[in-house]
Amino acid sequence: MNELDGLTALLIEPHAGMRANIHSMLAMCGLTRIDHASSANLAVKQLGLKSFDLVLCEYDLEGGQDGQQLLEDLRHHKLISLSTMFFMVTAEGDYGKVVSAAELAPTDYILKPFTADRLLDRIARALERRNVLLPVYRLMEAGAQHEAIEACIEGETVYPRYTVDFLRLRAELHLFLGEAAQAEPIYRRLAESRAIAWARLGLAKTLYLREEYEEAGNLLTELVQTNTNFVDAYDWLARTHTAMGELEKSQQVLTKAVAVSPHAVRRLRTLGEVAFEAGDNDTAEKVLKQVVHKAKYSEFRDPEDHVKLVRTLVRKGDPVAAASVIRELDRSMGGRQHADACSAISSALLHEYTGNEERLAQALTAAVAASRDIPAMSSDLKLELARSCLDHNMAEGAASIVREVMRNASDATAMDRAMSVMAQAGQAELGASLAQEARQHVVDLVAGGAERAKSGDYIGAVSLMQEAALRMPGNPQVAFNAALALLRCLEHTSWDDKLGQQALAQMAAVRRLDPRNPKLPALSALHQAVLKKYDKGARARKAG
Repeated sequence: MNELDGLTALLIEPHAGMRANIHSMLAMCGLTRIDHASSANLAVKQLGLKSFDLVLCEYDLEGGQDGQQLLEDLRHHKLISLSTMFFMVTAEGDYGKVVSAAELAPTDYILKPFTADRLLDRIARALERRNVLLPVYRLMEAGAQHEAIEACIEGETVYPRYTVDFLRLRAELHLFLGEAAQAEPIYRRLAESRAIAWARLGLAKTLYLREEYEEAGNLLTELVQTNTNFVDAYDWLARTHTAMGELEKSQQVLTKAVAVSPHAVRRLRTLGEVAFEAGDNDTAEKVLKQVVHKAKYSEFRDPEDHVKLVRTLVRKGDPVAAASVIRELDRSMGGRQHADACSAISSALLHEYTGNEERLAQALTAAVAASRDIPAMSSDLKLELARSCLDHNMAEGAASIVREVMRNASDATAMDRAMSVMAQAGQAELGASLAQEARQHVVDLVAGGAERAKSGDYIGAVSLMQEAALRMPGNPQVAFNAALALLRCLEHTSWDDKLGQQALAQMAAVRRLDPRNPKLPALSALHQAVLKKYDKGARARKAG
């Protein structure tokens, strides 16, 4: 039991008696550094403050959120590291309901009732696997993805028992680096030799990323037919249908996914949005009401959910229900980021429907003021506000919003959508002018950063590009140049942990915003060269 000595654990359990019982078992196993959380929200707060080696979480958390939903939130918001062991505790009757071939599966499940010996056996097995993979995890967290791939190849030879784990990590690393062509043969090998569901999903992802949507859709359709609980395959199939412009099919697939996994707020949110775009107001209303209700219990609730519900209710001609949603937004979301803007936009939608011109003008003025320089607000919501402004002779307010959206446009489609809003209001010329201004603004910022770097002012270049990235978090060109400035600064000055983390963050932003950027491999190569210069990969290996 000495192998567990020094490990930290977080026990998430709503019932005090059960917490005390499991705490005692963990202590018998040799774990002494144990913290408690009685709810999902308290767990999120603790995990935001410190890291744990082990998380033991009850599935039935009560209060509107289950353990699987919490795990998805923690992984999505990166509140637990790759090396954190996450165990789901569940009653045997619920086991079939919670176990699926999900990508975001826990490390292991523990069925109640269980003994200290059984708990120790599960932890020991998970710890052995974690220790084998830890060098790869450390390299990944240090940003040394290419060295992590090499460590995986080495690990397959040294630890043949964990070959599948190393192959999966290799494939995921290639996908992360935008190297779908290198990931495909690994997934194909695993899918053909072992019929592993997640390997077939990985293969479908590589096809999707290469825009081979039809082949990806066929593979995903077969996957959900043979693995009816595989919710992640449903998600990717819905995404594939959406990419092909098949909104009704996307909605049908997401409806099936929600039936399998009814508590995942992000999936419900996507279904509500797709139903709204497809014109299915009844489904959109039903689903978005669930989103608002379920997100109420999450630390990651988003006031935009209320706006989407208000928009749906207004379209259905139900202003009374819309007004009730706005009151709930003001009551439950007060003080949260961009809640004021969402409330004002919702009020504008309502007053526009009821024809109260005076209150509509007040709401639009408040919404424009509250929406300025709020990166967290989606471009779709900002464009909705711009449309309302244009429809009610507030061209100046609309222009300021559209200008910001254009500066953050992640691709040509996003820019076209913004220009379309202007064109539909008879302001095509102004839209084109704003687009040119936005493009020139980005060009000038990038040129200014490059000029400073050229003159040897690497710190100045970083400062300028970081400020630009902060103001335009959705612009891939700005994110790319911010990452480049950070890496050049590290290359020509000295290593700085803070700058190193910022470079990783900006590179991640580029991959998220523009995964097909042809310059990504060169940026990644520069990052690896900087890490090698300061032996960061070697240090990560040593730490592992």
